[in-house]
Amino acid sequence: MLDALTRDLRGGDAAGHLRAARRAHLLAFLTLAAPGLPLGALLALLRPLRVEGLATQGGVLLLVILLAGVAWHLARRTARDETLHAPQRALAGAMQAATAPGLAFLVGCAFLSTPLFAALLWTLALALFVLTRPR
Repeated sequence: MLDALTRDLRGGDAAGHLRAARRAHLLAFLTLAAPGLPLGALLALLRPLRVEGLATQGGVLLLVILLAGVAWHLARRTARDETLHAPQRALAGAMQAATAPGLAFLVGCAFLSTPLFAALLWTLALALFVLTRPR
């Protein structure tokens, strides 16, 4: 995957930069999300976190959406930074944008002992992944 990313960057054309940004986005998301499942499973076994009550679930969901929105905003600002070269802007923005779905996925992993709420957060992570994917 890294070889293909490097090859796309060296190609120099806009389509190659877009492919490299998409690969960087996926790689950054996987890097963030990979430790989530084993750590979430360990947390569920040793000290399960449960989200009881609709108000608590709404509060956690609102916090995740707020933090993901801030991460996405900062990533978009980086992607528009004129002081950076175009490939660097695209890669940095894509990697930072992966933080938004990564955050939702990791919080979902923390609540594995509440499966429906974890599934809701993972659905949000999927939606954010699609929305933040470089175009």
